[in-house]
Amino acid sequence: MTEPAKVSAARAPHPSSEEGWAGAPIEQAYLTRKRMAVVLGSLAVALAAVCALGVLFGSVKIDFVRAIAQPSSPDHAILFAARMPRVLMGAVVGAILAAVGAALQALVRNPLAEGGTLGISSGAAFGAIVALVVSYRFGAGPAVVPIAGFAAAMISTLAVYRLGQMHGRIEPFSLLLVGVIFNTFWSALILLINSVVNLYQTRSILFWLVGSLEAPTYREVALVGALGAGGFLWLVWHARDMNLLSLGDDPARDLGVEVDTARRSIFIATSLMIGAAVSVSGMIGFVGLIVPHILRLAFGADHRLLLPASLLTGAAFLVAADLAARVLIAPGELPVGVITALCGGPFFIYLLRREGHQGIAI
Repeated sequence: MTEPAKVSAARAPHPSSEEGWAGAPIEQAYLTRKRMAVVLGSLAVALAAVCALGVLFGSVKIDFVRAIAQPSSPDHAILFAARMPRVLMGAVVGAILAAVGAALQALVRNPLAEGGTLGISSGAAFGAIVALVVSYRFGAGPAVVPIAGFAAAMISTLAVYRLGQMHGRIEPFSLLLVGVIFNTFWSALILLINSVVNLYQTRSILFWLVGSLEAPTYREVALVGALGAGGFLWLVWHARDMNLLSLGDDPARDLGVEVDTARRSIFIATSLMIGAAVSVSGMIGFVGLIVPHILRLAFGADHRLLLPASLLTGAAFLVAADLAARVLIAPGELPVGVITALCGGPFFIYLLRREGHQGIAI
């Protein structure tokens, strides 16, 4: 097949005369530079506005002018030592989770796929918790936590991928079921560890189970951001492959995609990103489920646009959720994972019923 034909096929997410992938109209799927600039520019402005609100408001009121003008004031400490790194971490983690969700949904052709529902996040959390306990007991360095999270996420990803195949093909419902089983398995192991550690370690484990953005440092933000950026750039490099993989393995292979190689590369990148995010925030669920699906319906399924749009929207969504977690019961606060679960649970049920009626394979 000629190169123009491959490009044309990559732009068309689904061979339907009325709708594209996941119900997106075909006219929305066509991508131009102007359209990409308008969409991404609008989302960037929205993200900046949400981050500004996240910095200005919280469980404690501060005087913004005093925080800037008086470096020794409590307002300055709250703004720059607590609130600013928390907002930045929320943006980084939300961006990672949403981008990973968009990639995994294309890879397995299932709109219900994301790091949480496939058991990858819980696997990363288990690895991070084991590393945390080991570091407490034997004095290992803090760098071992994200490394262990990545390794466990990779193992969980490969296991779910292999067990979700039937006769060499990915079955969406089987994959989802395997993900649920792995979630239960990893959660049981986490509870087993939780039952034999001390009270201080138990609180740390609870942090990973419910998901929280409490007390990050600028160094952690930079590290997770760097790992997430590296994985994201790799996903963007494979955006056209994802467009073709959304059609199915055989059509993608016919159009020149090395299916196994592309899938392995994308799985490794998503595992790295999830491991990095979970190692600092715990299991924050449903961000990768909600954001890509809404964007796909709004802007189409071309991953050249969907991936960066998910990055920006996921960042804004998690910063907004964390702001709600900080102000709803002020001066106390909720774990941000509670807010995302309250939003994502009903949305997951809606998606499950919708795809059950229409046929889950997409």
